[in-house]
Amino acid sequence: MLSLAPIYRLLIHFSRILLPLLLISFITPSYAQAPSIEIATQYRQGIDVQDYFVSEKLDGIRGYWDGKHLYSKQGTAFTAPNWFTAHFPNTPLDGELWIGRNQFETVSGIVRTQDSQNTDWKRVKFMIFDLPSSPLPFSQRVIKMRQLISESNAPYLRVIEQKKLPNSEALYQLLDKVVALKGEGLVLHHEDALYQHKRSKQLMKLKKFEDADATVIGYIPGKGKYTGMLGALQVKTPQGLRFKIGTGFSDKERKNPPPIGSTIIYKYTGKTKNNIPRFATFMRIRVNY
Repeated sequence: MLSLAPIYRLLIHFSRILLPLLLISFITPSYAQAPSIEIATQYRQGIDVQDYFVSEKLDGIRGYWDGKHLYSKQGTAFTAPNWFTAHFPNTPLDGELWIGRNQFETVSGIVRTQDSQNTDWKRVKFMIFDLPSSPLPFSQRVIKMRQLISESNAPYLRVIEQKKLPNSEALYQLLDKVVALKGEGLVLHHEDALYQHKRSKQLMKLKKFEDADATVIGYIPGKGKYTGMLGALQVKTPQGLRFKIGTGFSDKERKNPPPIGSTIIYKYTGKTKNNIPRFATFMRIRVNY
């Protein structure tokens, strides 16, 4: 007679694997696809600065509040504690999970934890800069955002300050001030712009450098004080260009460099005649949620 014991053991084994996954799918919601959000373009010279609201570009993690849950721009649900999102309005909000300037690694580490009891979330603020479901022009959305925050009484919710500037000279003076304080740059949003669920020319970012992604394809050993550590990364752009990045690394990163195959973000100033980024400097590993 055929014994059913091996079959039972096999079923029990798979149930131990599949049951937790099923529970996670019910407990932690996630979009089937990334939320449709507005993406900024690069700053264009020759605009009338007076037609734009200007805010600081925060170096945090993009967040999307759909009125009930907090998601990443890729559609992954953040496991923020209930007390963090308590009193958030039921209106969709677009913003940045942020701690402070030059604190990207810290905030990234906090929001990536799968722990809804993580008290480190007390250090984080959700800095909102738009209302994705509003049909109003941006100038009126700014007023509406301020009203929402004032009425919500949510301790971890803030509005990014929006300023009006008289001219390009004032714009670049503000950029210099923000960068000197370790800020990333500025964002310009046309006062009459409607929220577009795509890349928009009416929403621009202005920085003192450009940044881009590249894939790590190899290592170059260090010399001198970097003997036994990373000297430079060999990288490849999405367009197939290959070059080296040898600056921007801490000693810790040189001892434990980004893995082969990982995507990094680097900054640069212009390009050579061969289209190679000039003064390429490592910033961080690209983290996708």
